[in-house]
Amino acid sequence: MTTTFCHHQTAFEGMHQLRLLSYNIQAGADTRRYREYVTHGWKQMLPHKEQRETLDRIAHLLKDYDVVGLQEVDSGSFRSGFIDQTAYLAEHAGFPYWFRQINRKLGKLAQHSNGVLSRVQPSVVTEHRLPGLPGRGAVLMEFQTNEKPLGICMMHLALGRRARLRQFSYISDLVSHYSHLVLMGDFNCGCSSQEFRYLMERTNLQGSPCDMMTFPSWRPNRKLDHILASPSLKVAKSEVLNYAHSDHLPISLVIELPKNVVFPHAA
Repeated sequence: MTTTFCHHQTAFEGMHQLRLLSYNIQAGADTRRYREYVTHGWKQMLPHKEQRETLDRIAHLLKDYDVVGLQEVDSGSFRSGFIDQTAYLAEHAGFPYWFRQINRKLGKLAQHSNGVLSRVQPSVVTEHRLPGLPGRGAVLMEFQTNEKPLGICMMHLALGRRARLRQFSYISDLVSHYSHLVLMGDFNCGCSSQEFRYLMERTNLQGSPCDMMTFPSWRPNRKLDHILASPSLKVAKSEVLNYAHSDHLPISLVIELPKNVVFPHAA
């Protein structure tokens, strides 16, 4: 786990609520309509002046959250102007703890990654390569409480249904020992898919309503992004944010730990 900017650190002693956000930021490309996948496709491969402005807008949004999962970030290559986007967002949004997982390395051209940001210090952070073709991963963070730990697993799943089914099976086994659990990320499938139903049957999680669409950001009609929580955690608020600086919209969830369960002081 990489820790930086400790002067931003906040004490969480006695706190029992977390504001969570998951956001596929498309490496700062800011796609606004389908035709831009073609006309602005170069933004996925080359640096551009709007990219820094998009990251600054995203950082402004992230300031309101405690734990953030990011998908499709670049870890410092030619296409991002050699900016590690996870580190950049952590600094500009004031997060003391951050971690990047590079899933696909294309030398100096691109560093396709996941990123997590946190205001609470995790006790353990592990990264996992998911089954299927190379390039998909998950990051598991564990947070100590005065009782059982809280596990938060962030992931970006495959485009293919069979691969996603294998990945959900892997994730389900990975987190099966947690009583307090959050799964979040770009699942690349909706609530009605076979693989999503399989996950819910194995984990008995709850989450945001299935009619909260996240893709495409300019006319959302599919729910590809999810935040799910175990029954032990109360979902106080869930929403999709109208913050179209990617081809996905960000999704948020506010959870409350069980009564008398709190985070220890973040020293």
